[in-house]
Amino acid sequence: MQDQEKQQSDRQEANEQVREYGQVVLKENSSRHQIYLLSIIGEIEGHEHSPSNVKTTKYEHVLPQLAMAEDNCDIDGILVLLNTMGGDVEAGLAIAEMIASSSKPTVSLVLGGSHSIGVPLAVSTDYSFIVPSGTMIIHPVRMNGMVIGVIQTYEYFERIQERILNFIVKNSHIEKSRLKELMLDTSKLAKDVGTVLDGEETVAAGLIDAIGGISDALRKLNEMIDDFKIRSC
Repeated sequence: MQDQEKQQSDRQEANEQVREYGQVVLKENSSRHQIYLLSIIGEIEGHEHSPSNVKTTKYEHVLPQLAMAEDNCDIDGILVLLNTMGGDVEAGLAIAEMIASSSKPTVSLVLGGSHSIGVPLAVSTDYSFIVPSGTMIIHPVRMNGMVIGVIQTYEYFERIQERILNFIVKNSHIEKSRLKELMLDTSKLAKDVGTVLDGEETVAAGLIDAIGGISDALRKLNEMIDDFKIRSC
């Protein structure tokens, strides 16, 4: 009876975690690995609140979750599911840096899209997948609100852009010159600068490692966890 009550309590807690934060621990697999599932959905919300009707991922929720997963000895690996339009640059980079600095095996899967600051998030893991119908949009940094038209503002934008470029290049297989070319293309987006890449194109460009779905991502992560445990012995 106590076991049944505990299982029911665990299920209720897991459902609450999914509902509130889009995260859960997968542990019913044949390998008996405990995989932390993190979903990054909608707009990346930073220091300012988004409208109540906008689906968001709040970075102040994600950062503690990633710290918990890193500190938890029972968590063997992290799977990141992405379907994001982008959002706050500083918040997105903070999450990407947290994922990239994890000591545990990490895999990402782009579902739908991973646009703008979602690009660094998608490449921040040890291995990345994108579904065939998935897309990624690469474009220069944008900023809302009042912008003072002086040289210091331009230099500030340049520094932010350089941080993003360097992170993507460091964590993927794309050349910096090619990434800049895609970012500044004027022929791909109507009334805008940048490039839309579909699933196959992201792999060909060296941004994403492979085309695949959830089964591929879980299989790869379980293999990486097995290898990690062997090397750690």
